[in-house]
Amino acid sequence: IDFDLILENIKHLNLLAGEGISQIEHTLQGARLRQTEPLPLTLYQNGIVMCNGAFRPYQDPSTQQCLQDIMDGYFPSELQTRYPDGI
Repeated sequence: IDFDLILENIKHLNLLAGEGISQIEHTLQGARLRQTEPLPLTLYQNGIVMCNGAFRPYQDPSTQQCLQDIMDGYFPSELQTRYPDGI
């Protein structure tokens, strides 16, 4: 696992997702600025935790696919069901 590449690509993906950019959210009283909710990803020596979910060891095929997606420069494909319209 190339952790340097993962961290570099996460920075790039965060920019694509609008990190630091506020969006207008309409409310009953008018509108307010809202920033997108982050998706936490914690890398450990022996696995990951994503979106405050369960610990996932690196040997798990779904973890390997998730990290491969990131190393390839893409958002993890497992997030497509959670964000069907994209980020």
